[in-house]
Parts: sequence; C-alpha cells; structure tokens
Amino acid sequence: MHRHGYKGRKFGRETDQRKALTRGLMCSLIKYQTITTTLARAKEIRRMTEKLVTMAKKGGLHNRRLIISRLGDLETATLLMDVVAPQIKRDSGYLRIERAGSRRGDNSEMGTISFVDEISFEEAEKKEPAKKASSSTKKGAK
Repeated sequence: MHRHGYKGRKFGRETDQRKALTRGLMCSLIKYQTITTTLARAKEIRRMTEKLVTMAKKGGLHNRRLIISRLGDLETATLLMDVVAPQIKRDSGYLRIERAGSRRGDNSEMGTISFVDEISFEEAEKKEPAKKASSSTKKGAK
C-alpha cells in the first residue's frame, strides 16, 4: 500500500471535529498572535494559516470570502485582512514554531506558534474610529 494523496494529520478525530479544532486554533492564532499547542497541531495549522495570510495579502472580495468560509468567523477574518496582512512584510514564511518542552500530563511534545513579524493591534484601533467617523459624516452630508 502506498500513501499517495493522503494529506494532513487526523489527530484521532472525525472530520467535523478536526475541522472545528483547526478553525479554532487558527482563529486563536490570528487573535492572540501566539499560541501554545502540541507540536503536531502547530505544524498542521501552520500550513493552513500561511495560505490564509497569503490570500489576505492579495486582497479582494473573493479572497475575503474564502477566508471567511475557511475560518468560520467574520470578526477574525476581518482582523486578518485589514490589520494583520498589511503589517506583514515578507512573501512567505509568516509563522514560526518553537519547541516548548513536554506536557506534564501525557508527555506530548508542545510547541509555540507565532508570527515572525511584529503585529501591532493598537495602530489599527486608532485608525478604525477615524474611518467610522468619516463614513458617518458622509451619510449625514447626503
């Protein structure tokens, strides 16, 4: 038997549970910039998240909708498109995984996954109210 065409890890879960797990991990990574999880999970979500960041850097409505469907969370997808992607300066290799020792309960290898570039959410929060204020003045002018 050969293993051609079998892509990705199963994590001992069924398809719907595995998708929910990876979506939750990707959303947490985008929101908090760094998370600690098992090494296998970190390696798996790095594959998926780097593709999402590349889509977000390209921009456009189609890519925005693809990101929303893959993450399942509109707020996180908007954060990725409007805040995170513009601050990333590189063409690939957006994430890094560092080994974080072993978990106490079952001795599984842990890893910390984080963005290579520093991402500042404070600058985005300062810019957002200005955008909202300008759009509301436009509505009032009509």
